[in-house]
Amino acid sequence: MLTELLDDLRAEHQDLVAIVRGADLDLPVPAEPWDVRDTVSHLLVGDAKGRLAASDPAAFHAELPAVIADPIGYLDGWLAAGHGLAKDDLLERWCSGFDAMVAAFAALPAGTKVPWYGPPMSPLSFTTARLMEYWAHGQDVVDALGVRRAPTARLRHIAHLGVRTRGFSYAVRGLSAPEGEVRVTLTGADGSTWEWGSGDDAVLGTAEDFCLRVTQRRHRADTGLVTTGPLADDWMDHAQCFAGLPTEGRPPR
Repeated sequence: MLTELLDDLRAEHQDLVAIVRGADLDLPVPAEPWDVRDTVSHLLVGDAKGRLAASDPAAFHAELPAVIADPIGYLDGWLAAGHGLAKDDLLERWCSGFDAMVAAFAALPAGTKVPWYGPPMSPLSFTTARLMEYWAHGQDVVDALGVRRAPTARLRHIAHLGVRTRGFSYAVRGLSAPEGEVRVTLTGADGSTWEWGSGDDAVLGTAEDFCLRVTQRRHRADTGLVTTGPLADDWMDHAQCFAGLPTEGRPPR
């Protein structure tokens, strides 16, 4: 299963590389104050840290005190990786670093736990998280360009992560998730139905809209998602499937 998931991550990466290749690196993206270059730099360094975590956990742990001391400054420092580079050089560094990360994960023994900026993750969970990062930051780029990507079956991985992180969406804000289960019923890119959970409280809509919401790339008012019941309604107000500080996402258009 890891092999197939890594293949999907490669496809997500390749799609975004093709989009960036034709883009102005100085174009601002909705994730202010970043531009396309900053977005690529963030992904490039994230891949390098992923490779380090997989291949040399001790070296990764040695960097954590600096992260804890200044998490925002540490992440801002990632953006410097792409400053001053010509586009071809930036893309070459990005692609070679991505390949190194994928190779490191493909070589991990079963049962490995990979350290990260939070709880350690299995290779499957880590790869899913990287795919989500690629898709979400790719959305920033296509929004800046004013174009739309066709949804793919890869959204199922992101939707699954979105469902699994319902509790995290509250915990990251110092809250407890309300008791009870929420059913999620989504329409995939090919028209098939994807479903998680059970119960009367539900989130209904397309997989693309759900992924846009849980990655906070759209305000819920700008999606076609329908909620039934207070648990589902409250979750969509708090939804956040990515690690880091709590954010409120984009305002309604």
